Amino acid sequence: MTFVATNRMEWLLRRVKEAVFLSACRSVLLMSCLLSVLSVSMYPGLWSIGVQLHSALTGSYVPGHHSVLLINSPTEEAAKDIGRAIMERRLAASINILSRTSTMYYWKGEIQDASEVLMLVKTKTSRIQQVVDFVRSLHPYANPEVLSFPVEDGSLAYMKWMDEAIPDD
Repeated sequence: MTFVATNRMEWLLRRVKEAVFLSACRSVLLMSCLLSVLSVSMYPGLWSIGVQLHSALTGSYVPGHHSVLLINSPTEEAAKDIGRAIMERRLAASINILSRTSTMYYWKGEIQDASEVLMLVKTKTSRIQQVVDFVRSLHPYANPEVLSFPVEDGSLAYMKWMDEAIPDD
């Protein structure tokens, strides 16, 4: 009788250990998934903090943290209106509006000649999609030109100023 009771106790003890182990595995898996989701959702903010820490500790610039966008407008007035709206939303640190440029492009199968006003928009790379979406919502062209180029290097003081001028995401 004691042999059966001992076997039963050993079996019960094994089952409890397995249950505890499986429960611990589930908890670790759940915490890993939560941490992954949290990291992905906070990525832009974490990236910005990481860039600032890197710059503070090393005194150097992280290439690609800032970008310059090229945006064409049909008139200087349209460019100023778009530029002011971008600045009011703090989506850029600075915008240059260059006077009339000569433009050639294909439209509906034909080469077109036009004169346009070019805007240079300096912003954080993490803000590009917000700028693009905003410009598309108010630009007079059906398909406005918005092209971005990452800043690889430049004046560290200017880059710091840009970070201060554009709030974190």
